[in-house]
Amino acid sequence: STQSTWGLLIRADDSKMLLGRAASSSSSVGGWARRAFASSISKVTVIGGGLMGTGIAQVSAVAGYNVVLVDVNDSLLSKGVDRIQQSLARVAKKKFEGDDSKASSFVSETMARISTNTSSENAASTSDLVIEAIVENLAAKQKLFGALDKVAPATTIFASNTSSLPIADIAQSTARRDRFGGVHFFNPVPVMKLVEIIRTSDTSDATFNALIDYGKRVGKTTVSCKDTPGFIVNRLLVPYMMEAIRMVERGDASMRDVDTAMKLGAGYPMGPFELADYVGLDTVAHIVNGWAQAYPDEPLYRPSTLLNDIVKQGKLGVKTGAGFYDHSPLASGGKKS
Repeated sequence: STQSTWGLLIRADDSKMLLGRAASSSSSVGGWARRAFASSISKVTVIGGGLMGTGIAQVSAVAGYNVVLVDVNDSLLSKGVDRIQQSLARVAKKKFEGDDSKASSFVSETMARISTNTSSENAASTSDLVIEAIVENLAAKQKLFGALDKVAPATTIFASNTSSLPIADIAQSTARRDRFGGVHFFNPVPVMKLVEIIRTSDTSDATFNALIDYGKRVGKTTVSCKDTPGFIVNRLLVPYMMEAIRMVERGDASMRDVDTAMKLGAGYPMGPFELADYVGLDTVAHIVNGWAQAYPDEPLYRPSTLLNDIVKQGKLGVKTGAGFYDHSPLASGGKKS
């Protein structure tokens, strides 16, 4: 994903659980049941305790959802929970400036709605919505959802936070393609105001509307898009960054001048190279290289030798201290790597 930053396990009421289990054991569920439960999301499972997953868990818990955060071991989950608590403390300090009691209550009440689990199957078995935020690898996502499809109630909605992979391809590993969509958040999740809601040709209206409602409830502006490469933002943003890189590769202009031109001439807050460093050069390269394989005749998706070479050197942008620019503490304003 433009991989990004930043969940109490409660039982569903007996009648809902019984219906969910009965529905799971049959090949299909009645339309009335889908309509009844597709929009009644109360428990959200977020799989992946990295920066993006913890961010999604945080905004979901703040919105009042009961959240289960899942990762492969307790150490990673502990780090994720600590990250959420620190982020909430910053939010509370600003939101309740001068009122330490309210700030403390806000943090503690939100954290009380978050639990952790190392078993995605266990968490999904009682969830209304499962959001995946793991590595950007199609096979890994398909394997995850294929396993969850066997244990989650038939009414449970599945969603991927992928930034570049086709939602329909991920959903192929399940028997609930009508209850599968995309929810693409942006980095850092607690700060960025947008979420893209993606529907495939199989996504039902009930599922799509439930995901739109969820996005609004967590405080985001929602935009909808068909299952097209990169959805809206990355479909426009990645080719823009790549064309800037190609200009420098051709010797048309310097990196610094390209950034300055776009900031002062187009009014952008960052130039394309600054933006690429912030997003993560490995993320940009992963997206464009994947698109190039899937759409070899599309010139907008042509890979960059310069970008791939920098990534091979381990210079991934702000997160590693170096990318197109030097982001180390000693660097003054950043300089070309």
